[in-house]
Amino acid sequence: MEIQLKYGKGTRKLRLPDKAEVVVMTPRDLPVIGDLPVALHEALDAPLDTLPLEQRPRPSSVAIAVPDETRPAPLKRLLPVLLKRIFRAWPELDPKYVCVVVGGGLHPAPDTAQMARILPEDLYGCSVVSHDALASPMTSFGTTSRGTPVEINAAIGEAELKIVVGMVDPHQFQGMTGGSKGITIGCASKAMIERNHSLMADPAARVGNIADNPTRLDLNEAGRMIGIDLAVNVCLNPSKQAVGLFVGEPEAALRAGAAVTEQVYGLPLDRPFEIVIASCGGDPKDICLYQAQKGLNMASQCANAGGKILLLAACGQGVGDPHYEKYVCQFSCPEDQMREFAEQGFRMGAHKAFLFSRTLTKFTVVVDSELDAQSLAQCHLTKGDAQITLDAWLASYPDKEEPRIAVVPNANTTYFYRSTTQQE
Repeated sequence: MEIQLKYGKGTRKLRLPDKAEVVVMTPRDLPVIGDLPVALHEALDAPLDTLPLEQRPRPSSVAIAVPDETRPAPLKRLLPVLLKRIFRAWPELDPKYVCVVVGGGLHPAPDTAQMARILPEDLYGCSVVSHDALASPMTSFGTTSRGTPVEINAAIGEAELKIVVGMVDPHQFQGMTGGSKGITIGCASKAMIERNHSLMADPAARVGNIADNPTRLDLNEAGRMIGIDLAVNVCLNPSKQAVGLFVGEPEAALRAGAAVTEQVYGLPLDRPFEIVIASCGGDPKDICLYQAQKGLNMASQCANAGGKILLLAACGQGVGDPHYEKYVCQFSCPEDQMREFAEQGFRMGAHKAFLFSRTLTKFTVVVDSELDAQSLAQCHLTKGDAQITLDAWLASYPDKEEPRIAVVPNANTTYFYRSTTQQE
């Protein structure tokens, strides 16, 4: 049989023996929203647990937080509608008091070229700010009950009306993205992000869980402290088509979006597999190694102990995070890195190395990537051609023993839970 998987902006084809037991772990299909702008207008008419824009007093200033290009949010279709509604609600509002803030947390601050790729050409005269977690002016709102300093980009912090636009995607330790996250991580300070992410060691900090997940609850609390007025959350299928759109109070929009996202990407797992072939899902999910780690982590959840994982991740923008790259190359093996991380405690960059190492110490991992072998080796990863690697793995099994193979076409977002039978 032949399978075709997304890889960067293209695809990779792989051949598997017809007699092999292959299970393709495909996200579920949900109806696609036919007209996204119309759907957004309707959602803005009746937002969840909050007032429509038209029923609010005119604000002195407005800030809209949006994600960088590592998240495929359909901003070119959403932002024009949102801005039209803002100026329709308050025609006297001067566009110079409306700001769009492009945030990516600790990702490098978006440059002009990136912003041109993700933002609509016409922003009605509104300004654009590129968030830099290390250098942007910040506004402080105190400290959460879990000890996280609430510090966000001043362009949002000082605005009277605060809006966040984002996606609800499965997240490996925050349960789901969406809600306040586009501000409380996307436009936050380094200190805020680090403290929140340090909570990821809690067993409840797992993909799909937003109920008692400390990292997620911490963000929710921070969002309330900041006073985020409105969230616009979209749920996308693997083809980047919208299957859910929710507007409202951030936590209400998150809950509604999470229910739809779980229907698409949450899959039952009866028993694990000997070999897992995983594609991150193509661009922008595999835009860099830093992002591709999510696919490796998710794929590992359906592999058996000591199993083999073949990860397809183009990584056209390289490793993707200088802090992680500088840190991980200090160690000769994943085990050394994990020991140092346990001794020294949580640090950004180091946490990504820890997440990689946690998988690398349990499974055999080979990555098919545009990154060169040396760069991958510095990150403790083995580079290999996907077909050659797969053929070698299959040849290593005795003639009468066929391994069970899982194919995960959208590994960055697909997650697995044990079936009812297995839990019992």
